[in-house]
Amino acid sequence: MLKEMKVAGITVDPFTNTPIVILKDLEEKDVLPIWIGLLEASSIATAIENIQTPRPMTHDLLKNLLDNLGVKVIKIEINDLKDNTYYALIHLDVDNKRLVIDSRPSDAIAIALRTGASIFVEENVIKKSAKVDLSQKGDKVVTDTGEWEDILENLSPDDFGKYKM
Repeated sequence: MLKEMKVAGITVDPFTNTPIVILKDLEEKDVLPIWIGLLEASSIATAIENIQTPRPMTHDLLKNLLDNLGVKVIKIEINDLKDNTYYALIHLDVDNKRLVIDSRPSDAIAIALRTGASIFVEENVIKKSAKVDLSQKGDKVVTDTGEWEDILENLSPDDFGKYKM
């Protein structure tokens, strides 16, 4: 079953300095962190902040292509998690036909933010995702999404640093 989510923000893993996009469901009960690449994080942050670049960046170019071809992004779906790798699908409407394209979640999210498409996550992905407790030193794994949300909300800027573009 799919659960609609929204981008709650981007932060940086304090241990690996890898960007993390944080998704929350609309009721803010479930939280899903997805570690992503720096370029994709920059693209997502640009869309979140509504920053206009002088020339189209890659995801802006893709949106422009889709718009000019009359293709509508219906939704994106983060549909699987295998070997610590997330998988996503982009659902398109092309001449009243549904087309589903394989994608990395970060690219799909960047496109969804630009097109206003809804973001959905398969509930099994939320259940399968291991959430590391960053508030303690050790190897405790947090499986309660409420506890994970509390950890994220109680982190100070010194814990993560601020994502810079």
